[in-house]
Amino acid sequence: MQDAPSRSERISLSREYSVLLVELAIALHKHAIYPEGHPALGPAAEAIARRADRVMAGRDQISFGVAQQQLIIDGVATDPGHPVLQRLAATLHRHQLAAVTITRGVEAGEVGEVLRALGADPELRSPPGGSRAALPSTPHFKLHPLAFDRFTLLSDATSIEGRAARGLLGTELWIGLARAALAADGETPLEPEAMEPAAVARAIDEHPSAAAYDQVIVGHLLQIADELRDASGAEAAALRHRTARLIATMKPDTLQRLVEMGGDTGQRTSFVLDAAHGMAVDSVLAIVQAAADASGQTISHGLSRMLAKMAAHAEHGVDRIRASADEAVREQVNRLIAGWELEDPNPEEYSRSLQHLASAPRRPSGTPVGDDVERYDPVRLIQMALELGSGGGRVLAAVEQVLAEGRVPEVLAALKSLPDGSKAVGREVLTRLVRPAAVRSLVDRDAIDLAGLDALLPLLRADGYDVLLDTLIAADDRLKRRQLLERLAAGRIDILPRLAAHLDDERWYVQRNMLWLMERIGRVPADFDAQRWMAHADARVRLQAIRLHLARPADREDALRVSLGDEDPRIRAVGCLALQGGYPGSLLPLVLRMAEADADQDLRALAVRMLGRSKDPMALRALLDRVDGGHTWLGQPKLPPRSPIVLAALAALADGWSLDPRAAAALEVAAESSDAEVVAAARGGHA
Repeated sequence: MQDAPSRSERISLSREYSVLLVELAIALHKHAIYPEGHPALGPAAEAIARRADRVMAGRDQISFGVAQQQLIIDGVATDPGHPVLQRLAATLHRHQLAAVTITRGVEAGEVGEVLRALGADPELRSPPGGSRAALPSTPHFKLHPLAFDRFTLLSDATSIEGRAARGLLGTELWIGLARAALAADGETPLEPEAMEPAAVARAIDEHPSAAAYDQVIVGHLLQIADELRDASGAEAAALRHRTARLIATMKPDTLQRLVEMGGDTGQRTSFVLDAAHGMAVDSVLAIVQAAADASGQTISHGLSRMLAKMAAHAEHGVDRIRASADEAVREQVNRLIAGWELEDPNPEEYSRSLQHLASAPRRPSGTPVGDDVERYDPVRLIQMALELGSGGGRVLAAVEQVLAEGRVPEVLAALKSLPDGSKAVGREVLTRLVRPAAVRSLVDRDAIDLAGLDALLPLLRADGYDVLLDTLIAADDRLKRRQLLERLAAGRIDILPRLAAHLDDERWYVQRNMLWLMERIGRVPADFDAQRWMAHADARVRLQAIRLHLARPADREDALRVSLGDEDPRIRAVGCLALQGGYPGSLLPLVLRMAEADADQDLRALAVRMLGRSKDPMALRALLDRVDGGHTWLGQPKLPPRSPIVLAALAALADGWSLDPRAAAALEVAAESSDAEVVAAARGGHA
């Protein structure tokens, strides 16, 4: 039998995830040992937010499951011997967490809030006689608790827990799997029978697919398979029996979902090989079939029947053949998995020829051998058809080949000067090029055929723009989304009704992109509710909605008011910059409040500078207060020590209040300063 990979050969966690988890462990340790407000805590939380944003390039969230000594991401478990990650897993496990989810846009403040709670002793959240207080979950940093406070074990639970406490990991893993599966289902009564494999399988089947939940279940199954590959004795036999009943009861699509969550082909192979060495043969066959489906492999019906028959002999045959049948099943599974990794023995050109022979339509009777479109250059064939005024199936096939080869501009150039009598053929070719399926063929590829799309864009109908919008919404690649956004905004078709139809999409980036397109085309629907989007839960959607309304004179004042009062500093910065064109007096209190106490010092300085755009005496008083440093011992007025706020106030006085005697006096004091930056600000030159 083929040897299974050793523990050192198992699939390891990617470096980007490892670095994130290590930094998270270090930041959590700092929050546990340092008091709130310590200068080391803020930078630690900011580092986690930055690292998470880099790791999530190309995806919207990271979820990892929590086991007692390991964390699981995409089905890959961390090394239980890694001291830092083992301590992180143990800390999260003590807080009775099933999983942690970090989504795109997480802020340092959210990270700090969660880490402060996790850094505290979990027992301190359990007052005598009371229930444990809930851990915080922020919009972008969510904690998923196990919540099995009311869990009741089987009648022999006391002895099971006792044996687990004495180091019997297999029993402990089963208890952990059952708890994770059942605690996530709040509607299932947690009765003694809940530990039965059938009940656990039913809970997993009925639970909606969710990455955080599936991570925990897969992590336990991976650890059970890993434990069983080398385990023996009564405890291992009991765990093997429970797991076999669980997998046999579970729905096939549920098992496939969990195997797909188990990572890439290499990780699934490791899982199946572990299962082949330790689990019951019925479980092995079920997992192999799910892994084959997840990996795009096919197991023939004949092989499936043979393996099933051998498994039946291994489980229920007479004693003299059970051991041989069991060994044969596992050996065949090992060979099958190894065969999945073999390269195609046929050269690429030969494989392509075989595929063509298998899929090419039957040649009509009487057609000469070699009389195919592939013999001719497709563009030249279309040019000949236009010159002769003769269309037909060969011409349409040539159009398809042109689309596949990215040569649309060449055909459109030929259509610009049609010979007499060729207009019907020209219309036939053009209709073929602008139909939705043709547009989809240009954009449904790793890299959009920009030359072909740009050439066709002025000719597309409304259904072609529908294809572009659908592709934009479904695209995972940022570059592709940007390319489609630019072309949709420059199109000649009115897409406003289609944009409005997609504004209720639950995905934040879809809503943001629809608002961006509205800003570019300069119109919104008649019944558009501006406040709804400027008050959206996601800051990125709010930011785009505010930019849209700042560009609309009728909505500008409302947009300024909302942006200056927003909690996100990026949105407040957009509002401040928009004040440079002037603003109504009704907004002055908001500007004064930012100039006085905004937490972001750069924004505070910008707000001070914007006070120079107001002619209200309150703005002048606020600016004079910021440049009043008292008097010298000789009684002469002086400036406060130089700071960004003082420089901004001097620049604002120079720009907007230089004719006022009090402002002129303060500027005169600054002009006599020995500090070049102070002098430049007093002359209105400081940015």
